[in-house]
Amino acid sequence: MSSLDDIRSARLKKLALLKEAFGEVYPARTSRSHSVDDFLKKFSQFLRSKKKVTLAGRIRSLRTHGGATFADLEEENKRVQVFLRREDIGEKPYAIFTDAVDVGDIVECTGRAYMTKRKEHTLLVTHWRPLAKTLRPLPEKWHGLQDVEERYRTRALDLLSNESVRAIFARRAKIITALRAYFDGLGFFEVETPVLQALAGGAAARPFQTHHNALAIDLYLRIAPELYLKRLLVGGFSRVYEIGRNFRNEGIDVTHNPEFTMLEAYVLYEDYTWLMGFIEAMMEKIAKSAGIAKKEFSYQGKSISLKRPFKRISFYEALKRYALLSNVETMPKNELIIAAKRLGLTLEGEPGEAEILESIFRKSVRPYLTQPTFVFDWPREILPLTKQKEKNPKLVESFQLYIGGLELVKAFSELNDPEEQRRRFLEQDEQRQRGNEEAAPIDEDFLKNLEYGMPPSAGFGLGIDRLTLLFTDMHNIRDVILFPILRPEN
Repeated sequence: MSSLDDIRSARLKKLALLKEAFGEVYPARTSRSHSVDDFLKKFSQFLRSKKKVTLAGRIRSLRTHGGATFADLEEENKRVQVFLRREDIGEKPYAIFTDAVDVGDIVECTGRAYMTKRKEHTLLVTHWRPLAKTLRPLPEKWHGLQDVEERYRTRALDLLSNESVRAIFARRAKIITALRAYFDGLGFFEVETPVLQALAGGAAARPFQTHHNALAIDLYLRIAPELYLKRLLVGGFSRVYEIGRNFRNEGIDVTHNPEFTMLEAYVLYEDYTWLMGFIEAMMEKIAKSAGIAKKEFSYQGKSISLKRPFKRISFYEALKRYALLSNVETMPKNELIIAAKRLGLTLEGEPGEAEILESIFRKSVRPYLTQPTFVFDWPREILPLTKQKEKNPKLVESFQLYIGGLELVKAFSELNDPEEQRRRFLEQDEQRQRGNEEAAPIDEDFLKNLEYGMPPSAGFGLGIDRLTLLFTDMHNIRDVILFPILRPEN
């Protein structure tokens, strides 16, 4: 087997041959008249009319037999056979093709529809020219790109080599398109809010920090758009949503990437119970649009049903059922710490009771929530931007949707009392003083906006990366993000 340097050297010589014959090997434009897909769909018409057609694409295979060469030309996952004969294109153009063209090269071929003896739809070529010379061999020469880490680092080759990978990102695109269509159809207004923010609020997470030279101020990449979207509710919008990137300076695992895509939506005059029905209908619609025709599908070997209504269980009931903490609501902090350590959890700093409970939940409850399940009524300390329950102020009107053990949605009845919001911010500030870098800062500008009056409202965030995991039956979030963050090779 030749080394990569030897292969590249040989291809540079072939590039020189092409330049000598054609002048420009990397032209700015083509004369393509039809896509490969269009040619295949209208093949019978082209065969009858004998009309000339110009196609362009990447050579995926070459088969030469004397004065004739067959090649597979690929464009947008569609392949067609092209047939070059010395007698049709001329001695010199044919010799250049056989001597200088490799699998992976991008070419333009002009010719007519032709049916082979084996009834294969083919383009009989009368003229060809190069559009780009590949100087490196494609991975399929060595049975595809197999190393997982290398696949993430060289995503272009991964996409070229693995049709299944292309299918994942095609489905991801369908999911996002379907989400937009769904929200637009229900009268939601799509907006864009700042990615660079003076304060990193709207979620519990450590932010990325940057500096604006002209203004001489520190800024943060947003961890959530929530506080800006709520300003729009104050401003009179009744239904808003945003699809965009959020950034959190946190660890990387199979369900977390520091840069990720979220949909956040808010609606006036509704509450979190209304959102449950809304999200049930949304999930069913998006699944169908993503190509999952049935309400039941498989995720990581388990059958999932999207049949309504989804299961519902309170946060504390879930801990009782799955973590076997029968008296969890009254357990003192020291007993919660013992329970957490018994589960193998490491607690950093001085976590509050709610943080310990959330850690236990992630360890002992979340992995077992296979069927769609709304876990509702969470501790107030975990969700400082959420309206508390009237009959139990220690809890907030919130739920999270879990499917296949994945946390997909966080939803809330939104807190619109500016004085109560200030108290919550102060509680968070106390946590920051104790070293909790994820606690929310006090946002005076947001509080000022709330004082103009925000109607009763509900909102939620949907993780699009995790939704794609679910609907493509993938385990690692890096498999559904085109260019995930990776540790540098060196």
